[in-house]
Amino acid sequence: MDIKKAVLFMLISTLAFACMNASVKFLTNIGAYQIVFFRSLSSLFFTLGFLFKNKIPFLGSNKKLLILRGLVGVTSMTLFFMSTKYLPIGTAVSLRYLAPIFAAIFAVYFLKEKIKQLQWLFFIIAFIGVLILKGLDTELDSYGLLLILISAIFSGLVYVVISKIGKSEHPVVIVNYFMIISTIVGGILSIGSWVAPIGMEWLFLFALGVFGYFGQVYMTKAFQLARTSQVAPLKYAEVIFTVLLGLTIFGEIYTLWSLLGIILIILGLVLNGLYKGRADLQ
Repeated sequence: MDIKKAVLFMLISTLAFACMNASVKFLTNIGAYQIVFFRSLSSLFFTLGFLFKNKIPFLGSNKKLLILRGLVGVTSMTLFFMSTKYLPIGTAVSLRYLAPIFAAIFAVYFLKEKIKQLQWLFFIIAFIGVLILKGLDTELDSYGLLLILISAIFSGLVYVVISKIGKSEHPVVIVNYFMIISTIVGGILSIGSWVAPIGMEWLFLFALGVFGYFGQVYMTKAFQLARTSQVAPLKYAEVIFTVLLGLTIFGEIYTLWSLLGIILIILGLVLNGLYKGRADLQ
């Protein structure tokens, strides 16, 4: 296993996702549905190209689960993009990362998995971070908080659906279904509120798909080169990169309470990831 290369790939992945988040923030005049449409459409060029080039059947065999993954995924993505209109981008990203906690809870009911006692402690640490954000950061928008929490819940459901699909489908087939469904849903929902992009908005709209695709590719490469427990905690570097971009480019202001809340959320999730990774090796 090439640990150094895996770490580099994961950092490139998180930086790409952070740039995608920043691109969303630039598109203040474009609605969330339209952003979903362009984000998905631009990624389709890569996913379809890969499948045709490698002669991989893009319909898959678990069509119902693949469609469900796409519907749940587009719901989560749409709500995330909507939340960025009301929250600092770094706050939105950190709250979206609560998804693994919801995924673990859903897995208890749908996959019959168990949550160990120490994991509950890590979950509590993360939720204390949420309570600090909501209760002590008076500048945090309540509607934006509601949107991103529901987004995280649906993102947690994505984990469960992908687990049900297992290794029976090629990863790009799963992503391709997600992009096709997101393009259709985003396109239909944006008809009534379509805004014609102008100037640099075109660049940022198509950059969403480019950054999103390469973020996925390098994350996949990182997981292929090293154990999940070794590289998974690094994905939270996306929050750090996004916060820095928010501070330097958009002039976003993070109070001490909001930073403490973000730190506790990431700490709880990293500790849970490390503990789960160690437990899986035993």
